[in-house]
Amino acid sequence: MPEAPRGKPVGERQAVLVLDDGTVVRGRGFGAPKRVSGEVVFNTGMVGYTEGITDPSYKGQILMQTYPLVGNYGVYPEHFESDGPKIEGYIVRELCREPSHWSSRMSLDEWLVESGVPGIEGVDTRALTKKIRVHGVMRGILLSHETGNEPSLDDLLEEAKHIPDPNARDLASEVATKRPLTFGKGGEPSVALIDCGVKMSIVRNLVKRGVEVTLMPPKSSLEEILSLHPQGVVVSNGPGDPKVCKNAIKTVRGLVDGRVPTFGICLGNQILALALGGNTYKLKFGHRGQNHPCIDLSSGRCYITSQNHGFAVDEKSLDGTGLSVSFINANDKTVEGLTHKELPVWAIQYHPEASPGPNDTSYMFDNFLKLLKRA
Repeated sequence: MPEAPRGKPVGERQAVLVLDDGTVVRGRGFGAPKRVSGEVVFNTGMVGYTEGITDPSYKGQILMQTYPLVGNYGVYPEHFESDGPKIEGYIVRELCREPSHWSSRMSLDEWLVESGVPGIEGVDTRALTKKIRVHGVMRGILLSHETGNEPSLDDLLEEAKHIPDPNARDLASEVATKRPLTFGKGGEPSVALIDCGVKMSIVRNLVKRGVEVTLMPPKSSLEEILSLHPQGVVVSNGPGDPKVCKNAIKTVRGLVDGRVPTFGICLGNQILALALGGNTYKLKFGHRGQNHPCIDLSSGRCYITSQNHGFAVDEKSLDGTGLSVSFINANDKTVEGLTHKELPVWAIQYHPEASPGPNDTSYMFDNFLKLLKRA
């Protein structure tokens, strides 16, 4: 299939989404004319499509927005959470092709064409979301193609039965930095950040508080981390199954043994639990959106949080780990935060940097800095 001109929407196209249970969804194509496969997930946010599309935690996934109109304020690179789109494909109810906002640099369609990401619109996203909530996340194939160039539906249905599980891959290494990178050089304190697919808003939140942040690849050894002489370590968010991050788990175990102040975010929360002998499991359809209520068990206060994760910590596995649950999800009571009973080690499952979402929990970065001073 010929490539679309870079940055320019192509002509009238069709698209089809085929799920591994035999479901077939037809719609209009946008973005790049391309075939992709991945895990189909949904996000309930009303805004923030630019941040979501560039969030490395979506690597290996075809993202569906439940909000019915997407693209109305265009694309602004300042809102990117990485160097570009990390999703495999995009599903929307209605695409706005003529955005209206002072910050817009291009339309969503133009951006996805330029980035090589296919999309499908005209989908009953409400019905498809309800299906995933009942069945659980499913794997699927998304094909955006030129009108008149119909694919073989039988071939797609057969192929959909054998889509490899993207979570079996080392997705964190696919999206993380390959070499150390320093931001806010000369700042105080200095922090090493184990990059498992970090959102840049996490880095920006630390730097604006005066911190020097050095991003380290997820396969960095304990010795490589300690050679930086960090005053603390952050373990970032990222895609996929935390159990695949074997090297990061081993490194975090060493950091805890060495009493290094450590703060985990999202995937980092799960890696911390695994490092200390806990267990994780896959959620039925994950938490993805900007309106997830979490309860602070120490105060009873409820915070509205931004989230993007498909795995969770098994609370029953924490006996003997030294960890206690600090936050729970108000909807399904899953673990949303951990605190070590004796050591300067803690983590949260949600995203304190938001972007998009409420900034209710941005104080967590301040708490981390206070922890470093005490340590």
